[in-house]
Amino acid sequence: MTEHDLEVVDADLVDDHLPALREQAQALALPPADPDAWLPPEAEEDAKAGIADSTNDAYTRDFRDYVLWCKTVGRRPIPAAPQTVTHYISHLTRTPRPKTGRPYSPSSLDRIIASIRTTHSAAGHQPPETKGARKVVAGYRKRLSEAKDVRAQPNKTSPALPSVLARALSVIDRTTLSGKRDAAILLTGFACAARASELLLLDVASVTKPDEVRGIGIRVRIYRKKIKKWQNVTVKYGQDEATCPVRALRTYLDALAAEGHTDGPLFMRIDRWGYLGAPIYRRGREIGDPTGRMTGEAISDVVEKSMAAIGMAGRWRSHSLRRGFATAALMTGADPIHTSRHGGWADGSKAFQGYVEEANGLGKENPLTNIGL
Repeated sequence: MTEHDLEVVDADLVDDHLPALREQAQALALPPADPDAWLPPEAEEDAKAGIADSTNDAYTRDFRDYVLWCKTVGRRPIPAAPQTVTHYISHLTRTPRPKTGRPYSPSSLDRIIASIRTTHSAAGHQPPETKGARKVVAGYRKRLSEAKDVRAQPNKTSPALPSVLARALSVIDRTTLSGKRDAAILLTGFACAARASELLLLDVASVTKPDEVRGIGIRVRIYRKKIKKWQNVTVKYGQDEATCPVRALRTYLDALAAEGHTDGPLFMRIDRWGYLGAPIYRRGREIGDPTGRMTGEAISDVVEKSMAAIGMAGRWRSHSLRRGFATAALMTGADPIHTSRHGGWADGSKAFQGYVEEANGLGKENPLTNIGL
């Protein structure tokens, strides 16, 4: 489970009212007892405007499997009794999955609990109390830990620290349009501590001109989806031209302008022949964003392929840039509050606190640093 996954579970109902789950849950839900528990079509549309466009496939699968189990054992899926959720999670700790031959990991069970709660909220029901289910997960995690089972540990992405980024950038052909784009993705993602879902929403107009930030860099206007806030992130010039996020981003913007692309999506898909925003097809049907905007998976692919090119072992995804920023900044003594707010973490974020603890173990705060061994 990645840090992103952990933030999803921590947030629980913050921003996961998914349209697909809403329709699925409402089809199963009992009629509301409150005669005023309805909305006219225009109000429904207004409410949907505040919901993230992206759907969470894992949550949809989780809820589908939960409903099938409820039918098998004769329990009501929604609105669910707390005992139903506890029973289901207990069942999953003892049931091997066909794909792996082993039960779900504790982190996956945390996600399943969140998906059940989210689905209830999407259908207009009070989410079930899940203390019993979480106690089941806690006991399960303890058993796995004592057995030294790797499933007891979260599956974290590897942090893209500056030294690693420098190596990855050194093998990118930055004379090509795709090379300029990939360098800009790596360095902008790192400097802004951006999630893939935040990077892909950037437009050309999201980036200011250098002279608008008093000569110290540029400003990127980015929407932090987890905390539902716009943020103006100041990105400063780097000391090394090869790893400077400002220069990389301006170089890419100039290349886009030379192609006649001066507005709309910032990070565009580029085909193998170097064509910008070329349509892509699957079974004769056009797929992908018609504007040429990259997907979150495509942005993760850029990170993964860049690290593979230098033979870096580890789990490399777009979140590696965000984690690398936090770890590197904190290791150099950056203020945790400023670091957290620069990266758009919610105050008190458990995920960010994990980065603080990790950086403290690697930096001068480690009590063994000056102990004299």
